[in-house]
Amino acid sequence: MTGMGYRTIKTAVGAGLAMWIASLLDLEFATFAAIIVIMCIEKTKKKTLITIKDKFFASLLSLLLGSLIFEVLGYHPIVFSLFILLFVPILVRAHIQGGFVTSMVVVLHVYTVKNADWTMFLNELYIIFIGMGIAVLVNSFMPNFKRDIEVFKKEIEKRFEIILYEFSAHLRDNMRNWDGKEILEVEDLINQSKSLANQDVENQLLRKQNIDYYYLEMREDQLELLKHMMKIIAIFSSFSLDIKQKEMFAEFLEDLSRNVHSGDTTNISINKLDELNAIIREMELPKTREEFEVRANLFYLTYEMKNYLNIKKKLFTQRNR
Repeated sequence: MTGMGYRTIKTAVGAGLAMWIASLLDLEFATFAAIIVIMCIEKTKKKTLITIKDKFFASLLSLLLGSLIFEVLGYHPIVFSLFILLFVPILVRAHIQGGFVTSMVVVLHVYTVKNADWTMFLNELYIIFIGMGIAVLVNSFMPNFKRDIEVFKKEIEKRFEIILYEFSAHLRDNMRNWDGKEILEVEDLINQSKSLANQDVENQLLRKQNIDYYYLEMREDQLELLKHMMKIIAIFSSFSLDIKQKEMFAEFLEDLSRNVHSGDTTNISINKLDELNAIIREMELPKTREEFEVRANLFYLTYEMKNYLNIKKKLFTQRNR
């Protein structure tokens, strides 16, 4: 079931339930309880609570201020216009302007009845409590995005595997044709999954952190480095020279492509890369300009790959603190 479908069902059930309870209590303007539910249901629990807070204080303020102004100046359209002119700046100053529409309905009830007595005051409070209470209740049932996020993570890792393998293959065959579509695909997958992870955080009222979100940020940072490396890999198309160091780094990339996952094996990969760098440094110096350029680009790639691995290592270091 989609997030929007789930939200629609909760809104429908909550609105009907609120209206039914308000009618059972024989409250005037019982349908307003349903309207409150509809206006308070948000995508996440945190957003719902923020919306309810704004609407509650704005409605309470409009009930008190509206009753006072109407009783003193009379129940007249001009007085209602005056109330809005006075009321809106107060809402803005209090940072609860999100409750403007609900508060206007409340004050219009007072205007319609033309009697701001204690009974009217309690009637509106009961409706507000019922509507907002039901909104909190139905919105406590939220879909679990964990499974969806895990699916996204697997798809992201598959794209990373392909990208690293294609880098390796291109170093071995500079005529290899690859359109790089996985770069765009994985970028889109990361954005979609981060949106879900954000919703998951906002549905956990007592938890402000999300391990999956940090993981996705890590992959996003790694992707930026892969984009840089892709440009350097492309440069190798202009070189006809095959040197041993290029094959060694290609082998490292191929091995890395077979080990893309959520676990922490970065120290093993970093050690392999350090060993590779040490071997390359001990090899005979380049004799021609082309060989020098190939070697220089390989050193840049190994430098960027070290950064790539350190990004993931940093994630696990922070997680273990």
